[in-house]
Amino acid sequence: MIVYGRALLSRISARNWISGSFLSTESWRTGGKKEISNLVQDIVGMATANTSTNSKNARKKEVKKETGLGLTTKKGESFGEWYSEVVVNGELIEYYDISGCYILRPWTMTIWETLQAFFDVEIKKMNIKNAYFPLFVSENALQKEKDHIEGFAPEVAWVTKSGQNDLEVPIAIRPTSETVMYPSFSKWIRGHRDLPLKLNQWCNVVRWEFSHPTPFIRSREFLWQEGHTAFATKEEADKEVLEILELYRIIYEDYLAIPVVKGRKSELEKFAGGLYTTSVEAFIPNTGRGIQGATSHCLGQNFAKMFEIDFENEKGEKSMVWQNSWAYSTRTIGVMVMVHGDDKGLVLPPKVAAVQIIIIPVPYKDADMEAIFAACSSAVQTLQAAGFRAEHDFRDNYSPGWKYSHWEMKGVPLRIEIGPKDIDKNQVRIVRRDNGSKADVPTTNLVEHVRDLLSNIHESLFNTAKVKSDACKKIVYTWEDFITALNEKKWILAPWCDEEEVEKDVKARTKGELGAAKTLCSPFDQPSLPEGTLCFASGKPAKKWTYWGRSY
Repeated sequence: MIVYGRALLSRISARNWISGSFLSTESWRTGGKKEISNLVQDIVGMATANTSTNSKNARKKEVKKETGLGLTTKKGESFGEWYSEVVVNGELIEYYDISGCYILRPWTMTIWETLQAFFDVEIKKMNIKNAYFPLFVSENALQKEKDHIEGFAPEVAWVTKSGQNDLEVPIAIRPTSETVMYPSFSKWIRGHRDLPLKLNQWCNVVRWEFSHPTPFIRSREFLWQEGHTAFATKEEADKEVLEILELYRIIYEDYLAIPVVKGRKSELEKFAGGLYTTSVEAFIPNTGRGIQGATSHCLGQNFAKMFEIDFENEKGEKSMVWQNSWAYSTRTIGVMVMVHGDDKGLVLPPKVAAVQIIIIPVPYKDADMEAIFAACSSAVQTLQAAGFRAEHDFRDNYSPGWKYSHWEMKGVPLRIEIGPKDIDKNQVRIVRRDNGSKADVPTTNLVEHVRDLLSNIHESLFNTAKVKSDACKKIVYTWEDFITALNEKKWILAPWCDEEEVEKDVKARTKGELGAAKTLCSPFDQPSLPEGTLCFASGKPAKKWTYWGRSY
């Protein structure tokens, strides 16, 4: 208590102590008693606060011991803090001195490049070519499509100065590239032989206006691909929309082991200026929020009219093109972390892991370390020759236990331990990151066993995520059941009349600290809707089943 007393006495010295009024009889009568009372209360308050802080710090130390290297928060206790720690300690990102901008470390870029490699090959099979368009867009181009710019206006960052001089005409930084690319489409497309025009670009975009950035999920600058295509007919455009959406499903389910729902966005949630939007939607059980994984839009002919993208058809008649745009971003990585990560750190699906197998020597007293290192190197070579991404950790300034925690934090799917007993038995010990199970495997069967394990890990991650996601789904028919399910952090499948005003009303009626509910998508796989089924919110005849919930 002396420490707190000294601190508080120093706070009142300028007012009372130096002037002597604190000790004067008059001071005591008129205000000293109150001052002392306040002082005592402050002392008790500081002591209580310090005790609370010490308790919290002690708990963090306890959690850090439980969770392993570097983590002080459990996923189930404080999801936001846990996520922030995992993306840094797992070496996915480093924070930057501009809010909402992050350094993407090699561990992240390998995941991104793996997804990029898959997607790039697939779109080239569809005769889609890569191009690159400038980062900057003129104000005139941006203003051409009114609905589009109104949808993005709050997020647009503007360049207004060059050195010390103001620019005569501000230049926008692309939030998306429709208005950057389509003036060129208008030049390049003249006749039906110029169609289809199918381009994709890998680039960064900037979206500035929001107050609570989250790495990968909501950042001011992010990496993505964006495809922009033009066709002679709507049928061609519709077909491509679904083909691209299927590729996005594969990215999430076959690479990231995340179950998604394919569906169509409501008119209120569709891409600004587009005809309709399809998406893949995932769900984060810990927060009870849906998350849009990727989108494939049919833009119709709206942009074609604005940018005069027309062509002479086979009959010699002038027609407007039908356009699509579609994109996925580094948000994919954030969803992966949220879905699979645990109290030890990242859990990486094998297909996207930079290192699929880490091999760690386990020294013992008087052991032949040269033989152990040789066995580790041999295992790495064997696995690499079989096409696996394997490395060893020969650092001599860390213990095996520290290395275990380090690579667990980084989410490496398999760990192989090799010690003197393993060499004697011509075996290795394999430990799975996803469930911690261990097995001693003969070195003669190493490649086959690792291949089976990695396949099983992906399947297990997907199935576990699907069970958790499905457990959060709830079908409701009434407003009362809808509110109950929303408060239970569910994603809710409900019959809906498909009216924009009703959707706005649901948003308004559910607005609160946790955010308003909104439509996520109307799934392509529609349950039966018996005749006479009413909308849960309006009581009008229902037209479709739609997923609702809070979202990122």
